[in-house]
Amino acid sequence: MSSLLSSAGNLFLSAARSSLSGDEKPGGSLKIGGSQLKLGGFRDSISEPAKGRTSIFKVAREPCRLIREFKDNETRKVEENSCGEDPFEELRHRFLSFKRHNCLDDAIHYQDLAQGQAPQFMVIACADSRVCPSKILGFQPGEAFTVRNIANLVPPFQHGASETSAALEFAVNSLEVPNILVVGHSRCGGIRALMSMKRENNSRSLISDWVSIAKSARLSTEAAAGNLSFEKQCSHCEKESLNGSLLNLLTYPWIEKRVSEGTLSLHGGYYDFVECTFEKWTLVYRDGLEGGSKYAIKNRFLWA
Repeated sequence: MSSLLSSAGNLFLSAARSSLSGDEKPGGSLKIGGSQLKLGGFRDSISEPAKGRTSIFKVAREPCRLIREFKDNETRKVEENSCGEDPFEELRHRFLSFKRHNCLDDAIHYQDLAQGQAPQFMVIACADSRVCPSKILGFQPGEAFTVRNIANLVPPFQHGASETSAALEFAVNSLEVPNILVVGHSRCGGIRALMSMKRENNSRSLISDWVSIAKSARLSTEAAAGNLSFEKQCSHCEKESLNGSLLNLLTYPWIEKRVSEGTLSLHGGYYDFVECTFEKWTLVYRDGLEGGSKYAIKNRFLWA
């Protein structure tokens, strides 16, 4: 077995280093919407179209080189940022650094990951660019199956299909993750939108429709913190909606079953990026809890 893994690792290293060397290889073409997306060995260039001629936009980024050909009935617009730099150039450097210092240094691990995944966590986080679970919690590739959406909401099972419910079904039934972690955060724009909505909301906004999933969190916030400032009400609702999402998880039959059997645990997390703290807690679900309730919170910690 060790020799087999070693051979696989050597093959992986060889392929990876070959692609880093920048060797030119012939490529094919793929039609997208009537235009060509070709793979080839071209250097960076943008050719200016002559009058009455087809314009060609060539982009080369090792190890994948692309040519995008625009036909006469299409328009081409190349926008640069304020510094006149290609924003993907930085991403290219980051990727190649990742490849050299991660994939090549730990080739056997990444070869194993290529064969399958067995994450310990299913993470549901906000799409906010300031909240990156892998960065703030240090998840490495293969450790967390993650889905992100506006305001890190979990719709109830009755809501029907969504990217979040589909991800939950795969993570729980196929990957059999032992932990689901819902991560909220400070100054959440989605929760702010929820708290700003008029009671009789007739908006056709997709955002309004989505955040309305947490309307019960808004009602409980208004009841408990209605005398506080709007900012403090939003902070209260951010955590209230987290608990609402944890309860919504239990509306999925296969999640409720595994939680009852003790093979799946549900956790909430709150990242305050103003103070750089993280609060974590676990939802308990079983009969016979104090006060006749089926729900309780345990293992509440503040990491500061």
